[in-house]
Amino acid sequence: MYEYALAWEWLSFAVRWLHVITAIAWIGSSFYFIALDLGLVQRPGLPEGAYGEEWQVHGGGFYHIQKYLVAPERLPEHLTWFKWESYVTWLSGFAMLCVVYYAGAELYLIDANVLDVSAPIAIAISVASIVLGWIIYDLLCKSPIGNSTTGLMVVLFAVLVAMAWGYTQVFTGRAALLHLGAFTATIMSANVAMIIIPNQKVVVADLRAGRKPDPKYGRIAKQRSLHNNYLTLPVIFLMLSNHYPLAFATQWNWLIAALVFLMGVTIRHWFNTVHARQGKPHWTWAVTVALFAAIMWLSSLPRTDEPVEEAQLAPTFQRFVDNAHFEAVSETVLGRCSMCHAAEPFWDGIAHAPKDVKLETEAQIARHAREIYLQAGRSHAMPPGNVSFIEPEERRLIVAWYESAVAGETAQ
Repeated sequence: MYEYALAWEWLSFAVRWLHVITAIAWIGSSFYFIALDLGLVQRPGLPEGAYGEEWQVHGGGFYHIQKYLVAPERLPEHLTWFKWESYVTWLSGFAMLCVVYYAGAELYLIDANVLDVSAPIAIAISVASIVLGWIIYDLLCKSPIGNSTTGLMVVLFAVLVAMAWGYTQVFTGRAALLHLGAFTATIMSANVAMIIIPNQKVVVADLRAGRKPDPKYGRIAKQRSLHNNYLTLPVIFLMLSNHYPLAFATQWNWLIAALVFLMGVTIRHWFNTVHARQGKPHWTWAVTVALFAAIMWLSSLPRTDEPVEEAQLAPTFQRFVDNAHFEAVSETVLGRCSMCHAAEPFWDGIAHAPKDVKLETEAQIARHAREIYLQAGRSHAMPPGNVSFIEPEERRLIVAWYESAVAGETAQ
C-alpha cells in the first residue's frame, strides 16, 4: 500500500494548490474593494443616492465606478456577487487541515510533551476551537463593544493573543500557528457567509419589493469587511509559517504570532491611508520593521523547555524500526541528513532544523518515515542539490525499507 503515500501526497498538493488559487482571488478582490471604497470622490452631479465615484484605467480602457451606500433607485439586471472566493478558500483550507493535520495527527498535530491526547480528542479540540472563535467574535461585534471600532479591535487582539498561547499548550508549534490562522480565517469567511452576504440579500429583497432598504445593513457589512482587511496579512503569515521553524518551533511562537497581528495593522494602515488620499504615514513602516526585528530576536532566544523524546513509539511508527532494512537506512539518514535535521544543526547557514524535522534518533527517523521515503527515496528533493552525496543505492534502500514496512503491516 505504498501507493497510498504517493496518492496522499498528490492529494495534499492538489488541495493546497486550490487553496492558494482561491485565496489569491479572495484577497485580491478584498484589497481592491477596500482601496476603491477609500478612494471614492464626492462631487456635485452624482446620481441620487450615490455616495462617491472613482475613475480608473486598466487594460487599455477606462472605468467609471460609483458607489451607493444603501442601494440605487432601481436594481440592475445583472449583479455580480463576490462570495464564492471566500467560501471556496475556507472549504479548501479546511480540506487541507484534514489531509495534513487530521490524517497525520500523530506526527503534525499532537505533541505528547505538550498534551498527550488521542488523535480523535485532538481533532475534536481543533474543530471546537475554530467554531468557538466565530461565536466569540460575533458576540463581541453585536455587544456594546462593537459600537467602538477601536475598542473592538483591541478586545479582538486580546482574544487572538490568548488563542495563540492556548494553541501552543495543546498542539505542536507548527499546528498551533496554523490553527491560529484557521481560527482567524474562519472569522473572516464567516463574516462573508453569515453577515455581509445575508445583509446584501436583505437590501436586494427590499429593492425588489419596492421598499427602501435600511442603511444599517450596509454599515454592519462594512465593519466586518474592514476587520477582514486588517486580518488578511497575519493569516497569510500564519499559513506560511509551517515552512519556517524559527517562527513556529520556538518557545515564544505565540508572542511572535501576536506581533504579526500588529504588523498586519501597521502595514494595512499605510495602504488604507494612502488609498484614502490622506497622506503617507511612513512611520508605520518604521514600526513594522521594529516589530519584525523583535520577532527575529525572539526566535533567537534559547529554549528553556526542550521536549523529552517520547519513550515508546506508537505501533504505527514501530513497524519502521522493526523492519530488516532499518539499521542500514538509519546509518544513511544519520550520515546524509542529520547535519541539518538536528537539534543543533552544524551545516553552515542552517540555524534550525528545516520544518523542525529532527532525524537524530530511531524514534525520530521512524516518525518521519513517509517524508524520508517521499523526499529522499521516491524523489531527489533531499538533500538539496544532493550536497551530502547520497548514493542511488541508498535511495533504493530507503524505498525498499518504507514499502516493505507498509506491505508488512498490510499483510498482517
